[in-house]
Amino acid sequence: MDVKSAFLNGELAEEVYVQQPPGFAVDGQEHKVYRLPKALYGLRQAPRAWNVKLDDSLMSLGFQRSITEHAVYMRSEGGSKLILTE
Repeated sequence: MDVKSAFLNGELAEEVYVQQPPGFAVDGQEHKVYRLPKALYGLRQAPRAWNVKLDDSLMSLGFQRSITEHAVYMRSEGGSKLILTE
């Protein structure tokens, strides 16, 4: 499964401010900046924020992260094993 908007779901660990993009500024308020409540595409923090959210979600579902590969999660149930890769 490919999640196209994955990076938009990450919670930022620190406050990030951005300038208004050209063409979107309100007259008389061109120099305002905005604090981002969540990650955006192109933001350097976006991949990490998404990975933290994904890791927390999978761990809460009973998965364990591989100690040798950060993008591999495993869960055993009965005699079956489920392996997820990012």
